[in-house]
Amino acid sequence: MEMIKRFVDSDLVYKFNRSPVAIIALAVTVLLIGGAVLAPFVTSQNPFDPASLNLMNGFSKPMEPNQFTGDTFIFGADDQGRDVYATILYGMRISLFVGFAAVLFAMVLGVSLGLLSGFIGGRTDVIIMRIADIQLTFPAILVALLIFGIAKGITPPSMRDEIAIWVLIIAIGLSDWVQFARVVRGATLVEKSKEYVQAARLIGRSSFVIMIRHILPNTLSPVLVIATISLALAIIAEATLSFLGVGAPPTQPSLGTLIRIGQGFLFSGEWWILFFPAITLLALALSVNLLGDWLRDALNPKLK
Repeated sequence: MEMIKRFVDSDLVYKFNRSPVAIIALAVTVLLIGGAVLAPFVTSQNPFDPASLNLMNGFSKPMEPNQFTGDTFIFGADDQGRDVYATILYGMRISLFVGFAAVLFAMVLGVSLGLLSGFIGGRTDVIIMRIADIQLTFPAILVALLIFGIAKGITPPSMRDEIAIWVLIIAIGLSDWVQFARVVRGATLVEKSKEYVQAARLIGRSSFVIMIRHILPNTLSPVLVIATISLALAIIAEATLSFLGVGAPPTQPSLGTLIRIGQGFLFSGEWWILFFPAITLLALALSVNLLGDWLRDALNPKLK
């Protein structure tokens, strides 16, 4: 209870309560993520279960009863009679899972390499930073596309759909580790010269213990900010790859896959099949990004 009271009375909460943009962004983020998590309970249809579909509901317009079945869908239905509202919530599950997992992978890899680079120095530092510099010369989405293409090429065709999501996570994560590594390296270079680190060396603490117990906790504030902003970018990267047809498989459609499917019906008049998934993706990415921007400013000591 004491920790909760301290958090409520902290400067971070005070700044949050005085930022309407952050409050709205958090509300939208919680609403969308909550809808995705609770999808089976807030929808009447599993859109990816063929047994629950009725083709007679195909192309039902939003909020208009279907002329054959009388069913009404708030966001309409697609060509297979799937409730667009339900497909968005279920598709968002895939997008969020890929986004969170990719950021976690990039964060673990980047923080580990940044700690090693800054603490050990020498050749280790040169090699890691040169690899990071080379990767920064290419757009992140291009790196992810290249990694995904190579992995898909060496994977047996029978296994591609089964591991496509995991390959996508690794591809996006490997394209995003550099910023974590560079920030942690810089913080490590500053922290390792401080007196508490020298004292830990004098009492015989190992380099591993010093990095994990003493230096790492002092690098987490910027890492948290980067992770929040990277989540929005990872969700967009997943949607982009899936839109291009090289991301989530058709059996596990994400928001990007739904947008790609909806594009085929845009000019035939069924605009809702594309419009609502696209708006949801935009709202999710924008709200997470705004939260990241606010968190960056709130934790910036120069703005206190």
